[in-house]
Amino acid sequence: MKRRIAFWTLTAAAVALLALGLRAFWLEPASLTVVSERIQLPKPLPKPLKIAVLTDLHIGSPFNGMDKLRDVVARTNAAQADVICILGDLLSNGPNGARSERPGFITPEQVSAELAHLRAPLGVFGVLGNHDNWLDHDRVASAMETNGVRLLEDKAQRLDTPAGSIWLAGVSDYWTRSHDVAAALAAVGTDTAPIILITHNPDLFPEVPNRVALTLAGHTHGGQVRLPFIGTPIVPSRFGVRFTAGHIVEGGRHLFVATGIGTSILPVRFRVPPAIAVLTIE
Repeated sequence: MKRRIAFWTLTAAAVALLALGLRAFWLEPASLTVVSERIQLPKPLPKPLKIAVLTDLHIGSPFNGMDKLRDVVARTNAAQADVICILGDLLSNGPNGARSERPGFITPEQVSAELAHLRAPLGVFGVLGNHDNWLDHDRVASAMETNGVRLLEDKAQRLDTPAGSIWLAGVSDYWTRSHDVAAALAAVGTDTAPIILITHNPDLFPEVPNRVALTLAGHTHGGQVRLPFIGTPIVPSRFGVRFTAGHIVEGGRHLFVATGIGTSILPVRFRVPPAIAVLTIE
């Protein structure tokens, strides 16, 4: 009897581990969802503004090929956002650039040509991430600009929206570029229109002044793994889990960290599914 109980206990444990492994290393990384969130700013806009956020596509990582990218573009367009913001790491590439030489490498030109199908009345804007810069900043930037993505790296663009005028400011990557917040906001001057700031890495947030209504970032992938009772064991941030994911408010300042779509280091996601974030700013 004891042997039978032990056998079935071990069998149940093995099945549970197999199921968890399939979810973490296949089902969840290969999935795609659209998450919607409403963010109420201290100074409300006259009308809601819908922003679609794409980040950490990591095209070329497992389960993230061109078919996945086409699905991302189609679902983003279906969300009918007023503006689309791409927050970097389009590609999967190591710091020494070696992975760009592997057979079947998906180029920034291929990725950007698919992103050219994105549609939003106010336009498609972006910044680059550390993986893009490790590959070749100028090459990725040129590919994006050629295909209709307006890069805002340490500069700002005024947008006249149905919700009133806003400024969209972009700051280059915190790890691999100058990340000059002052330069990004220089064009705003004394204009009192709300500012939405986009950047790749949320570690920049403590440097963002109160003048900015909302900061959008990615990079963390939400930790990729969120364990019950434990949380996210690994977050690529100097602030630990402080800026892991979601809507964060500190001292009246608002930050939204999108969990992104691809994976890095390990092709695993557990309870942090790949997601397109659609924010309604009120």
